[in-house]
Amino acid sequence: MSAASRGIALVALGIATVAFTVILEVIDPSHVSHGPTILAFEFAGSRARAAQIMAEWGSSGRGAAHLSLVLDYGYMLSYGLFFALAGFAVRDVARARGWRRLAAVGVVVPFFALAAAIFDASENLALLLTLAGNGGSFAPLFASVCSAIKFTLISIAILYSVCGLAFWSRARFLQPSRVG
Repeated sequence: MSAASRGIALVALGIATVAFTVILEVIDPSHVSHGPTILAFEFAGSRARAAQIMAEWGSSGRGAAHLSLVLDYGYMLSYGLFFALAGFAVRDVARARGWRRLAAVGVVVPFFALAAAIFDASENLALLLTLAGNGGSFAPLFASVCSAIKFTLISIAILYSVCGLAFWSRARFLQPSRVG
């Protein structure tokens, strides 16, 4: 992928990621029900706690949760691809500038964003099953484990992208320019 194509993709995916973030915040079940957030449901961890959250939500909150979980699949696609592409861009700049450690880490870390999206998809499937009353004891625990892994992986991918941006900014704006 050329640098120009990657730049266009990053802008489009960045806009989609921000839009999904806003939409998912607006439709969070806590706003409809004044009960727990979708994040609390992700980390319920047990059938009993999940049932308690769903009861606190009521039917309108459960409906909002369902919509949130379905729309989250688009969010996964946008943030997963955005941070993977950002990581690949950081890796490529690091290689070109001789930042060996940052380049070495970039062999693996961009894939963390994609893996995070996969764990997010698995988590949502378990939560949708739980919402439908078909998750048993396994689904809430599985969702919590997937959620913890997802947040860990995407945090590392974000940190890598931010570090790359900081290195690039320092090199571009704080280093004295060489003339001649």
